[in-house]
Amino acid sequence: MALDGIFLHSLCLELQNTIVGCRIDKINQSEKDEVILTYNKNRKNHKLLISASANCARINHTSIPKENPLTPPIFCMVMRKYLSSSRVLSVSQLNSDRVLLIDFESTDELGFDSIYTLVIEIMGRHSNISLIRKRDNIVMDSIKHITGDMNSYRSLYPGVSFIYPPESNKLNPLDFTKNDLENFISEKNISFSENFFSSVFTGISKGLSKNLYDNFKESLENKDLFFSNLLNYFTSIKTGKFTFNSYMENNKLLDFHCVELSSLSSAKKVSYDSASELIENFYYEKDRSDRLNAKTIDLHKMLKNNLDRCDKKIKILKSTLKDCEEKDVFQLKGELLTSNIYSLKKGMKEVTLVNYYSETGESITIKLDENKTPSENVQSYYKKYNKLKKSEEMSKIQLENTYAEISYLESVLNNIQNIESSLDLQELKKELMEEGYLKFKNSKNKKEKKSKPLQFTSKDGLDIYVGKNNIQNDYLTLKFAKKNDIWLHTKNIPGSHVIICTQGEPVSDSTLEEAANLAAYFSKGKNSTKVAVDYTPVKNVKKPNGAKAGMVIYSTNQTIYIDPKDPKDF
Repeated sequence: MALDGIFLHSLCLELQNTIVGCRIDKINQSEKDEVILTYNKNRKNHKLLISASANCARINHTSIPKENPLTPPIFCMVMRKYLSSSRVLSVSQLNSDRVLLIDFESTDELGFDSIYTLVIEIMGRHSNISLIRKRDNIVMDSIKHITGDMNSYRSLYPGVSFIYPPESNKLNPLDFTKNDLENFISEKNISFSENFFSSVFTGISKGLSKNLYDNFKESLENKDLFFSNLLNYFTSIKTGKFTFNSYMENNKLLDFHCVELSSLSSAKKVSYDSASELIENFYYEKDRSDRLNAKTIDLHKMLKNNLDRCDKKIKILKSTLKDCEEKDVFQLKGELLTSNIYSLKKGMKEVTLVNYYSETGESITIKLDENKTPSENVQSYYKKYNKLKKSEEMSKIQLENTYAEISYLESVLNNIQNIESSLDLQELKKELMEEGYLKFKNSKNKKEKKSKPLQFTSKDGLDIYVGKNNIQNDYLTLKFAKKNDIWLHTKNIPGSHVIICTQGEPVSDSTLEEAANLAAYFSKGKNSTKVAVDYTPVKNVKKPNGAKAGMVIYSTNQTIYIDPKDPKDF
């Protein structure tokens, strides 16, 4: 599953029909490895996303808004310097490989027209975006700098001559002859198998190679027929006859391409109108998830460490409580010694007394310290009893607090999955700072923006709000909601607070079910079935004194069981 050279050819043709001749209005760099070019065509703004991500490298038109950093990165500033208001001259592909070239005509500092080339390499972890001055082939800048100690073949940083990636010795599928094919197969001694086409031609993924193998294996015996069919196949691709499909099985994406993959005919097929639309739908969630994991890996580690600490603390506290079970024995011995103190003498090592607290009246032997007086021996037993009693009381309090801390930490872990932007991430970090899990950092911005809770509208037209973090949960439940609004939360499972704004009217079963689905979906039980969701009027929800953010107690609730679904499909 990869964006190969053939699919990049379809993207190249799309860009030739859209961006060529247009002027670049805006250039933004929302992530460290991707840029967005904005241009106007037919009085409408279009955004072209170019990503050099190791896992999701691509180029496609996008309609998904992205936040930009307050200070543009250096590469973005260089792009703006040389390409702002420039006109796109051409878009081409390098020998059917995964390299795309976009030429721009711009005016330099002296007022002369200059041509710059944006070289986009879509090659996994080696993906890169470089701006080249065409007249002397000098690198103006690259989104990823590569030095000689990182790569012995070429360097990529401002001022060096640009060197293209190593050229493939395979055939160009869009430009070859029958003799080229026969000679290459003979020289390389390549046998016909599922990997035949990816071994012979540039820019063909293993998935497409397998598909071609299934399509052409029957015509292999007749070489002329085989070559004719193959040539016709690649000619149709060259002229832009595409079908953009993705293939799914058990809700899992298997592959995608710009040609029909008959080898996946049993899978569910989803069709798209353009290469960009397919790429955006295919990569968006994966890219968002990867970037989120990269940005929150330190938070995950910190939360896991604190959860491990809490688990160890619980084991110690439970062990202490078990030891405290002996406290009543020390109290009994102290009371028996007190009632028989007249018969005790200093120097005695033990004494046997009748246990008058027992119904059977059996005797009990009590050890004594021969160096202590009877009174001191009595006091030593009472001291042990009082010490264990105090330990038991404190351990129970600590145990309750530790369980509450675990609930809080697990709720934060769940809230990480609700992060949609850098603003959400900043708010979550601020919450952890206020709770003492992260160190405070001085903010340069006096007026910090706040992220908003998720908002949905039920089929009955009622607003439903979902908190994305514990600060939002507290705000929704304790400040925003009215006393007769309905509050929902998963039972004994970390999750978001959900509020149905009832407008003082009774809530229908369908709206209640929609809200319960949201509570289950935005919880740790997202991938479970029959998730229990408690609901009650907001007036029954209280926040205990000293409780952590998002932690509340509630009463007189009812419960509904839900199989969580994506809100889009509900």
